Amino acid sequence: MSERAAPFYCPYCGDEDLRPNETGHAAWECAACNRAFQLKFLGLLTRGVQRNDGGGEDI
Repeated sequence: MSERAAPFYCPYCGDEDLRPNETGHAAWECAACNRAFQLKFLGLLTRGVQRNDGGGEDI
């Protein structure tokens, strides 16, 4: 796993012109909309992936 998670696009405007921000770990800034944001991994879900195969109508 890499030390820095790199986003592919800005979550606010969708532009791809992103640069690491100087404020700290996982902080990024968007040159298009002039916003700064931070990525944070919260963890894995304990329930995992569940399939729902019944109880619904076919479309």
